[in-house]
Amino acid sequence: MVVAIGFEGSANKLGVGIIRHEGDQVTVLANVRDTYITPPGEGFQPRDTAQHHRDCVLQVLQKALNDAALTPDAIDVICFTKGPGMGAPLTSTAIVARTLSLLWNKPLVGVNHCVGHIEMGREVTKAVNPVVLYVSGGNTQVIAYSQRRYRIFGETLDIAIGNCLDRFARILNLSNDPSPGYNIEQLAKKGKNYIPLPYTVKGMDVSFSGILSHIEMIAKERLHTGEVTPEDLCFSLQETMFAMLVEITERAMAHVESTEVLIVGGVGCNIRLQEMMEQMAQQRGGSVCSMDDRFCIDNGLMIAHAGLLAYRTGFTTPLEKSTCTQRFRTDEVYVAWRE
Repeated sequence: MVVAIGFEGSANKLGVGIIRHEGDQVTVLANVRDTYITPPGEGFQPRDTAQHHRDCVLQVLQKALNDAALTPDAIDVICFTKGPGMGAPLTSTAIVARTLSLLWNKPLVGVNHCVGHIEMGREVTKAVNPVVLYVSGGNTQVIAYSQRRYRIFGETLDIAIGNCLDRFARILNLSNDPSPGYNIEQLAKKGKNYIPLPYTVKGMDVSFSGILSHIEMIAKERLHTGEVTPEDLCFSLQETMFAMLVEITERAMAHVESTEVLIVGGVGCNIRLQEMMEQMAQQRGGSVCSMDDRFCIDNGLMIAHAGLLAYRTGFTTPLEKSTCTQRFRTDEVYVAWRE
């Protein structure tokens, strides 16, 4: 039996999770999260986000320990997000993990944020060997496992899909509570008229910056006249971008001969994206493995789980190498725990 605590703070969510592995049996002991929410029309700045993490980490940590009914003595390893992510929030969270490692005399494991999402998704959905669509505020990738690595088959060439949604929410002055993407999703459900937008798929890669520029221009020129509505714009943006993602995911499925799609990352909570992907997968005789916001949105539990998988293979991160890497590629990680 091995117990890990995980700290996630790569963006505006500070998460602490505790998990127990007993052979192949995985037990969730705690999954606590606190989100930094800015006023409508504003994004979150690295310095302010880092301050939020510093302000709330002790309360979140204490609640996680209380939920798990554990003392620090019962923790075997401390895991933290090494990257990718925003530099200041990552560093603030890593400092907490390092400090506790010294105070509690426990080993450290630095975890790739993307791999954390994938492994949590595999555990929750029991997907065997899926093509992974990883969609979040900072990442958009189509991934499949091969020869001890998570290989990137396609990705965004500029901004991530979540970043595109967040920035469009600012144009519409939508609330950031609980998240800009969620509020766009709710408006999109009421949209009826599709407004043509650029559809930019380049091989296995996608591009979202041109779509954002185009829809921003439409919003500025035509919203105040009543020619278009916020609902129609949100509907059109989702339909276009999600269709692009479905296309490159289907191509990856054909290439690796997989019948499963696993959707991870915050944007993966979007019901419309799940529906569109399900339609494609069913036509191929396959299925979609998706999750709700407990595990899709950034959380400390996924870091604890992925870190524990690595720790059980003998991997640890020395204190002097427990730095953060803002650009930490998914395919850089050696996946020793998979066949």
